[in-house]
Amino acid sequence: MPVVTTDAESETGIPKSLSNEPPSETMEEIEHTCPQPRLTLTAPAPFADEANCQCRAPHEKLTIAQARLGTPADRPVRVYADGIFDLFHSGHARALMQAKTLFPNSYLLVGVCSDDLTHKFKGFTVMNEAERYEALRHCRYVDEVIRDAPWTLTPEFLEKHKIDFVAHDDIPYSSAGSDDVYKHIKEAGMFVPTQRTEGISTSDIITRIVRDYDVYARRNLQRGYTAKELNVSFINEKRYRFQNQVDKMKEKVKNVEERSKEFVNRVEEKSHDLIQKWEEKSREFIGNFLELFGPDGAWTTDPSDIPYFVYCVIPPNICEEADVPREEQPDAAGLIPEAEPCEQPNPEPVPFPLPIAHLLVASTQNLTPFLTQSSFSLHQQHE
Repeated sequence: MPVVTTDAESETGIPKSLSNEPPSETMEEIEHTCPQPRLTLTAPAPFADEANCQCRAPHEKLTIAQARLGTPADRPVRVYADGIFDLFHSGHARALMQAKTLFPNSYLLVGVCSDDLTHKFKGFTVMNEAERYEALRHCRYVDEVIRDAPWTLTPEFLEKHKIDFVAHDDIPYSSAGSDDVYKHIKEAGMFVPTQRTEGISTSDIITRIVRDYDVYARRNLQRGYTAKELNVSFINEKRYRFQNQVDKMKEKVKNVEERSKEFVNRVEEKSHDLIQKWEEKSREFIGNFLELFGPDGAWTTDPSDIPYFVYCVIPPNICEEADVPREEQPDAAGLIPEAEPCEQPNPEPVPFPLPIAHLLVASTQNLTPFLTQSSFSLHQQHE
């Protein structure tokens, strides 16, 4: 593997050229004991001072081509990415994912600037430095977190942490009196660009909060925060609380309207079903009526033309003269003779048609109860 020559340094002290010549002094082969990339995610990434690299093997300089071809398992490519990482979001995570996957065998170190440096060169943050450190430790792509990272990278910092490459987006980052704080890293061939995620940034998130400040202030008042904690004046507090009450009333009215619409829809569905059933029964009723009294089955006095006919039955053994009073005359002995039984046969049952309504009922229902109560007998006539 190529080593760094002692005379190949830039003005900033960062090595910028590589030599294939072996070192003039022979030295014993020493195995690399640098920390390895995390294989499990059961614990957060360590801090740099907790996982300080104590490897005594010489840290030979790599080119981007060599790193992309792959390195031995005990010699991962050490990639450094730094930033503020305030309100850690998906844009941060995607940038770190790109830095982690630049090379087949890479160890990602992430530097996080302190509150003092950030407030001095960039501005006030929402999260303090301890919160930002912890957010980075729990990102799956991070192998090590460096606290209080420098604003501008120095040769001493790069050498201390044995950094091979620095990953950041390629847009010039002007700060601290420099047009691009990564300019010397780019000149040394140690810079690897990543792509920014459009549509998401810490500044965008803060802009949303500031734009909708009243909404979030009312939201937190509802959640139990005090006006003092929100730095809200007495008048604004009362205004926000009144608006919250108005919104609650609007929500109740909206719920009542939705329930009313749902009820009306259910009634309409039931009405439709009832009307449909009524129409079906009406068709059935009319069909039965036409079957009985239509052109093929008109009402006549002939019992054979009527499907159902009711006969009036005269009780047996009753003579027509039974109701005619007779004068009883005694015989010669003075006795009144017994009355001779009436030998006249009972008359035939007299046909008596039922009313039309009863006949319609008889066509679809059992007439037995009706006939029993009215002392009629039902006879079905067959053609």
